[in-house]
Amino acid sequence: MTGRVLVPWTQNRDNAPDGLRVEVYDGSAEPPVDLDDVVFYVLPYGAEPVDLMRRMPRLRAAQLLTAGYEHAVNALPEGASLYNGRGLHDASTAEHALGLILAAQRELPLWAAEQSRHSWDPHYTRSLADSRVLIVGYGSIGEAIEARLLPFETDVVRLARRPRPDADVYGIDALHGLLPEADVVVIVAPHTPATEGLVGAAELALLRDDALVVNVGRGPVLDTAALLAENGRIRAALDVTDPEPLPPGHPLWDAPGVYLTPHVAGGSATFYPRARRFVDEQLRRWSVGEPLLNRVALDHG
Repeated sequence: MTGRVLVPWTQNRDNAPDGLRVEVYDGSAEPPVDLDDVVFYVLPYGAEPVDLMRRMPRLRAAQLLTAGYEHAVNALPEGASLYNGRGLHDASTAEHALGLILAAQRELPLWAAEQSRHSWDPHYTRSLADSRVLIVGYGSIGEAIEARLLPFETDVVRLARRPRPDADVYGIDALHGLLPEADVVVIVAPHTPATEGLVGAAELALLRDDALVVNVGRGPVLDTAALLAENGRIRAALDVTDPEPLPPGHPLWDAPGVYLTPHVAGGSATFYPRARRFVDEQLRRWSVGEPLLNRVALDHG
């Protein structure tokens, strides 16, 4: 297809098949003035200037490098298809989720603070071994998290939107029945109208005292007000929050039992080479008319 392609990295431009008009736009500077002939747009990771798509009347493919896509849907021009970065963040996000769990269970933030005070005051902590971990939103990232949890001698319970009995995956209707037996709940569900506030006051009330909720999915899936109302009865390790970014002075910063990281789970060093290779493959497919990977099912897509 004739037209211009925008990619975020020079490697993708340099590796692009012959015949494609490829330019680099990484989101850090002003975008090209004229976008009328852009047919394929790979949005820069992190910046994700989705509104630029409104200036691309010929756009046919918009490639996100995030697994989540809800933020881009409304800016997608009529006739364009949307593709996401499903699979690119699995390893990075799973590592971070495991790190948050271990940090919370073994109280690593406390020991770091003790070191800064030159204080030697040992006590024994919780463990990950023998814990029951409920993964809410069991997809490819959930699978990657499970693969890293099992060697720690955990009991992993899988929950997704729909039950998959052949894979021992519960459906969302089973959530309330599974929460009372969970020591750790890991949220990796996307943010949709159906998942907003999925883990709220009623769900947190079902958890045993001192249970841990880890959110590496999307902030609004966990009800912030409900978590704050628990006042430390339920611990939390959050890479995503609602609101986000978390404003100065927000009560989550100092909430008892809450450990925060600033939405960095998916962006480790592992992500970038995988993402560049993925974009190379998408450009190859585009150039020869093969279907692109990871198409998002939209009513108008």
